[in-house]
Amino acid sequence: RAQAAADRSSEGARLDALERRASDLEQQVGSQFNPAAVAEAALPSVFRVRAGEATGTAFAVGREPTSGGTYLFTNSHVIEGVWDKGIREVFLERRDQRFPATIIKVDKTNDVALLQAKEKFPRLETTSERVRSGEQIAVGGSPLGLEDSVTTGVVSAYRKIPDFAGEVFQFDAAINPGNSGGPVINSKKQVVGIATAKAREAEGIGLAVPIATACAALAIC
Repeated sequence: RAQAAADRSSEGARLDALERRASDLEQQVGSQFNPAAVAEAALPSVFRVRAGEATGTAFAVGREPTSGGTYLFTNSHVIEGVWDKGIREVFLERRDQRFPATIIKVDKTNDVALLQAKEKFPRLETTSERVRSGEQIAVGGSPLGLEDSVTTGVVSAYRKIPDFAGEVFQFDAAINPGNSGGPVINSKKQVVGIATAKAREAEGIGLAVPIATACAALAIC
């Protein structure tokens, strides 16, 4: 009987070890970068935004407004032309659909702006963790007005540059005019930044405002 009990205990220990190993493998697989899965999860929350003559990208994010609808982030430079004229309405476009949105708040020092739409859209998750150099990311947006576009790359480094109140991070995913305001997303399908600019006369040098900066400035995450 003692031997049988010992055998059962040993078998139980082996099963526990196998379960822990399986759980570890699942976590490793889940943390691997899968651009197709990231795009599938993110793109329903990403829109082309039209602000007068300017176009860019906006994405749904944050808590639900008390008045209903959805908050969205974009860059302040995307909407500044209409904002400076006192106009507060812009339009969100995706797959032949068009939705009005209101500019709620602008922070030009960090190049971020908050929009609110009356419709409810799926919202992207953000993370407070600082993205690391070498981490793989995807960027969603509407380069040259081409909606539902996704590019991939890695985070290069953090930079302190003129005209920005805080740090931005550099990445090498391809972006073009129209990507401004688009989400930069990690392997966990979380937003880590907002694409804001690319280096002129250079390839593979994009810049993003960390999402923590936008969340702190606009207070909706």
